[in-house]
Amino acid sequence: AADKITLIPQDFFAELCEQIIQHLNRKIPGVNTAELCQRIQASGIEINADDLANIANIVSFLFSTAARSNLSTEELVTALGNAVSVLPKHAVQVIRHVWNERGKSISVSEDARNMATVGQFVDIKWKLGVAMSSDTCRSLKYPYVTVTLKVADPSGQITEKSFEMTIPQFKNFFRQFKEMAAVLETV
Repeated sequence: AADKITLIPQDFFAELCEQIIQHLNRKIPGVNTAELCQRIQASGIEINADDLANIANIVSFLFSTAARSNLSTEELVTALGNAVSVLPKHAVQVIRHVWNERGKSISVSEDARNMATVGQFVDIKWKLGVAMSSDTCRSLKYPYVTVTLKVADPSGQITEKSFEMTIPQFKNFFRQFKEMAAVLETV
């Protein structure tokens, strides 16, 4: 991953680190590496989303471990030790600066440490469609609902999952959401 970090300009790497700190502070649900990757690629740099996601995971692990260990900025840079010779100088400078400015703000409560590793719901989008025909059936006129869920996994990576439902399936889905809302009202 260190060789891929060299590809990322300092300003984009700083933005990635800031988003990771915000995620660790539970201010944002996750790090949108896909969007950041598109912006990096638009600036003319060849990097793929998987590599950027791996870098985000490594930096997130670094920051969360440093927070749990209550490391100072110098202790963090020293702990990087051998990696400093592998990491590009601009990456070490960004890590040092971000940790110095925002590192102490990471709250690592006992609840957060003991929390189950599940994803966090970010957004939902849906649309109604009608399949008019296919290559095997001339006249379908079949309504369906396409649902897209945006979820942040425990490491903070935001992913989208899409699925289609028939109208009866969507009605059941909607009924279950109403039941959840009713239960939440009692809490």
